[in-house]
Amino acid sequence: ELLCRQGVQYHWHNRGYASFDDFLGTLKSSKRKTIRKERARVADQDLTLETLTGEDITPAIWDVFYPFYRSTVDKRWGNAYLTKGFFRRLGEVMPERVVLVMARHHGKYVAGALNLRGQDTLYGRVWGCREEFEFLHFEACYYAAIDFAIAHGMARVEAGAQGQHKLQRGYEPTPTYSAHW
Repeated sequence: ELLCRQGVQYHWHNRGYASFDDFLGTLKSSKRKTIRKERARVADQDLTLETLTGEDITPAIWDVFYPFYRSTVDKRWGNAYLTKGFFRRLGEVMPERVVLVMARHHGKYVAGALNLRGQDTLYGRVWGCREEFEFLHFEACYYAAIDFAIAHGMARVEAGAQGQHKLQRGYEPTPTYSAHW
């Protein structure tokens, strides 16, 4: 017998936006102001982000990313079931599906967000940071994903479960359904 479950995830929907500013223009002024302030604060902390895909994600990049993943697991869940080898293999087997947002502080990588690219959807999956920076999580996981989706004509970004804080950032609650044995 299967147990059916209904949940909620937060998704961003591309309604034909030509740019991030085009998207911002659809939000209430208070949300626009908050998002602009958060993005500016990231830049003020001397953080720069780069979005890597395909062959740009070398084994060395995966080696840098892995401790970010571990830092989140160690803080929150305590069971690092994904290995460094898993991430390397992911890059070998399906590099065209990986979108990795990496953040640098003073030129050194300090954080990363792993997304997987579907036909028309970008799926946010793993985030990690070795140091604390104000609003970096939102920039790397939500805003950079929106930028990528707009640039590549993707229909939506699924940022996953948890977090009513995503509502303030333009994501919408979406019912999800699953069946469990």
